[in-house]
Amino acid sequence: MSFTGKYELQSQENFETFMKALGLPDDQIQKGKDIKSISEIVQDGKKFKVTVTTGSKVLHNEFTIGEECEIEMLTGEKVKAIVQLEGNNRLVANLKGLKSVTELNGDTITNTLTMGDLTYKRISKRI
Repeated sequence: MSFTGKYELQSQENFETFMKALGLPDDQIQKGKDIKSISEIVQDGKKFKVTVTTGSKVLHNEFTIGEECEIEMLTGEKVKAIVQLEGNNRLVANLKGLKSVTELNGDTITNTLTMGDLTYKRISKRI
């Protein structure tokens, strides 16, 4: 299954609480909570390019399944991680105490971030 496509955020759960726990400033959280971000994924075999645009903020990450890479987090911090593919539709990474699971089902991508007992969930649809 190919992840390639553009996806628009449809809904998110626990955004403010999770972003506070990450240490993002309140003004940034307030600005970001109502913006419909666009995620663009380009998959070429095991190589991925992911660009997430939220208003004027753009996060760009590239990785190859199973190889160590540098991932820029929502806070702007860059951390080393290894992204694994589970089955043919789940990308899993552990980023400095944060677990990220991105699952593709048809035209819907669900991204779940877990830190301790806190979970933040984003649901995006292909556009």
